[in-house]
Amino acid sequence: MPVYRYVVRFNTFDPRSAGLLEDAHLIGFSGLTRIECQELYFIEGQLSQEECKQLALKLFIDPITQSAVWDEMAGSSTIPQPEYLLLEVALHPGVTDPVAGQITRAAHELGFDGVYRAATGFRYLISGADDITVRDLAKRLLVNAVIQQWTVGEIYPTFPQESASSGTIEIFPMHDLSDEGLLALSKDRRAALDLSEMKVIRAYFRKDHRDPTDVELETIAQTWSEHCVHKTFKARINVSDRGVKSQINSLIKTYLRSATDEINSPWVLSAFVDNAGIIEFDDEYEVSFKVETHNHPSAIEPFGGANTGIGGVIRDVIGVSAKPIAATDILCFGPQNLDPSVLPAGVLHPRRIQSGVVAGVQDYGNKIGIPTVNGAILYDEGYTANPLVFCGCVGLAPKGKHVRRPGEGDRVIVLGGQTGRDGLRGATFSSMTMDAQTGEVSGSSVQIGDPITEKGLIDVIVRARDLGLYHAINDCGAGGLSSAVGEMASTCGAYVDLAEVRLKYPGLAPWEIWLSEAQERMVLAVASENIPALRELCETFDTEMTDIGDFSNSGKLIVRYGEQIVLNLTNEFLHQGIPQRQLSAVIADRLTTEGSTVSSQLPTTNLSDTLLKLLSHPNICSKASIIHLYDHEVQGGTVVKPLTGVLADGPSDACVLKPIGTKGMKGIVLSNGINPEYGKFDTYRMAWSVVDEAIRNAVAVGADPGRIAILDNFCWGDPLRPETLGTLVEAAKGCHDAAVHYGTPFISGKDSLNNEYYGTDGLRHAIPPTLLISALGLIDDVNMSITMDLKKAGNLLYLVGEFAPTFGGSHFNLVIGGQEVSENVPGPTRIAPKVYAALHKAICNDLVCSIHDLSEGGLAVAAAEMVIGGRLGLEVNLTAVDSIRMLFGETNGCLLVEVAPENALMFEKKIENLPVLRVATILEKQALVVCNNNQTLFSIPIGDLVKAWSSSR
Repeated sequence: MPVYRYVVRFNTFDPRSAGLLEDAHLIGFSGLTRIECQELYFIEGQLSQEECKQLALKLFIDPITQSAVWDEMAGSSTIPQPEYLLLEVALHPGVTDPVAGQITRAAHELGFDGVYRAATGFRYLISGADDITVRDLAKRLLVNAVIQQWTVGEIYPTFPQESASSGTIEIFPMHDLSDEGLLALSKDRRAALDLSEMKVIRAYFRKDHRDPTDVELETIAQTWSEHCVHKTFKARINVSDRGVKSQINSLIKTYLRSATDEINSPWVLSAFVDNAGIIEFDDEYEVSFKVETHNHPSAIEPFGGANTGIGGVIRDVIGVSAKPIAATDILCFGPQNLDPSVLPAGVLHPRRIQSGVVAGVQDYGNKIGIPTVNGAILYDEGYTANPLVFCGCVGLAPKGKHVRRPGEGDRVIVLGGQTGRDGLRGATFSSMTMDAQTGEVSGSSVQIGDPITEKGLIDVIVRARDLGLYHAINDCGAGGLSSAVGEMASTCGAYVDLAEVRLKYPGLAPWEIWLSEAQERMVLAVASENIPALRELCETFDTEMTDIGDFSNSGKLIVRYGEQIVLNLTNEFLHQGIPQRQLSAVIADRLTTEGSTVSSQLPTTNLSDTLLKLLSHPNICSKASIIHLYDHEVQGGTVVKPLTGVLADGPSDACVLKPIGTKGMKGIVLSNGINPEYGKFDTYRMAWSVVDEAIRNAVAVGADPGRIAILDNFCWGDPLRPETLGTLVEAAKGCHDAAVHYGTPFISGKDSLNNEYYGTDGLRHAIPPTLLISALGLIDDVNMSITMDLKKAGNLLYLVGEFAPTFGGSHFNLVIGGQEVSENVPGPTRIAPKVYAALHKAICNDLVCSIHDLSEGGLAVAAAEMVIGGRLGLEVNLTAVDSIRMLFGETNGCLLVEVAPENALMFEKKIENLPVLRVATILEKQALVVCNNNQTLFSIPIGDLVKAWSSSR
């Protein structure tokens, strides 16, 4: 059958090509004069020349900005061109190509019935380089060998096809294996199981008088993985805290769940038991929230890692029968200007990781039609080999509609995409430390998402939920069908036939079918009488539906391939048989002293230059160039957007949503807190700080501080190292103490450990201890939402909260150049809950015009950002002994609050007996003026602030 190659190019400027050329220059390819990126589409089918032309016009190009040429391919060849070299890229066989599937579907809907299959790729025209340079450029910038194939010249694609399994089963003789043999088996299968776990497995099969199949061993490894069962957080930990011995039986029970139990909020509907946490929204609806990480996959394939991270957390929300209404993303990268020569072997350059991750988030969220409304981007050398990609999703559902228990005889129904080889061992891969060979060995753990297929899943499941067509639901997470069916059957039993599973890759072994995380698939428990109605829904929304078995009351998970039993395990062993880990933690002296936070001497610094340096620091400066890539208004419910102010370029403290379809004006508030700089010094105080940051950001836009729930995401290094585990214990304790103090229950959480990289240099490259706290709050009337931009000249600005500035872990230390001030990081502020409650009352009484919290960079940065947002001047009047500390020191629990003069007395009365200080007056003058004891310290024009704030990273 003929294959047609379409080449699509921009007629004028292409920002993608310009960006690639800039990136190439920055990583050392300074001689390049041109990189032009063109899109390739391959069509297999019977088409006339007129049909080829119409297909291009209707499907492949925007005729105003793009043009296309096409020809019938005769095979692979190399086209010599004197002015450039040609590089072409396509996906490896079996890697999901979501665009190809939509091309075929759309072509048939447009009447091009001759289109049989499609594939996609890229062509790069490169000038200023020889063949060797182009090949090096391909490896370092243009191609990811984990998922792509490439050639200098023309490439011939592979097309997706429905395929059959190999049916091959492997048996592992474990009865007589030594300890060394058990560990070797675990390593060979990349099972990430330790010796005690392997011994328990051996004992189980000895008792059953048989050896395990590959399906059984892989299933146990997935179910017992750090990623799925959180065995470090559930371990028994022997703690040595500066010589004092103690024992902790489960960090989750001791610190996280116990905080929620102590607070005992009646509006928390589900915490730590479902795919997402759930709170009450109003009398009719409930809100769910989940935040996941996709770190390891994003390190080796940034686009696919972030893409499927978003897709996976959306499935978590679908898995509690909710409609996804918003997404969040918090991203941590290595320095973007890093010298390529210092990269560890096998590590992608941070610029390439960032561009891929950002594109992956954009691709999924925008295509599926879910607004990306909140997030953060941080940079640190510790994230060079181990980027962190936090993906969150919020869902809305009618109260009481989430069903959880399969009935005996219910069918095991798979909805969504077909199963491929992508996503194998995702759970165990994410539980291991990476090294220079990780990309090569674990390439099949990475996937490419298909948001259009997942959109169909949402449409089907929301309607099936409302019609009561299923009794339980779960997503195919890091273990694919193994985790989805295994978890659903954990209280009953199930019988599954893998021969019924539809495949998109040839020759898959049964264990691969069972373990593949191939995206966009959900499993439902459906009564036989509801199958016709569900099938009709699936046909309406073009969603595949496959019946692969039934649920039972056997207490066993039994899986066969055709007539052969390939898995037969009791639920008790699979879900309760894992031995509790016995770990040791050492809590060492913190890097800062416990005494006074006042340093003996602060460095002399130019105050205005310091402020401009802080505003241009990569962690603080504007992220507008990335934010604008995301659709944050789709679904029409975004009230407070990521950027705000008169020119929509000020940084919002949080986002406010009005869920469409709900009554009244009640809304949802989303915010986050994260500060790895503090984690480098004191993880207990870091935990307090980021809990406080998430809460005060939510309060700053109008959230009720009495109705805020929080989620934890711990990203850490190797927990088997006692010192590393000690910092994790401290952070978990800080989470408990802060949550109880603020009355904010945890409703969900996730940990991602072993974020370390062993380079060929023999060194360990570990991330700084990183804790993300995400907050989900409620606001009674979205019309009362507050933004951070200054509103009117003549208004007054107050500093509210217990102001205790310090420089430990501060961004001031990062910009002053070798003069670091050694102090504590900001500590707990005991009075903050009262401050937030009083401030909320002031907001509800319409006494507040704008609010902005103090965070990185301290008071000076917060004031400058309010000036930028409002394009109004500000005269700050200090009465400080130490101007540097008051301007740039960092503190918890503090906000700047704008109040109209006529409301000043009433506002001060609302904050009575709490720390409040009038610090500034808003000006028409276009400058930030800072005085101390009536002497002007500096005056910076707004244009200079904006220039620094908007600086390139």
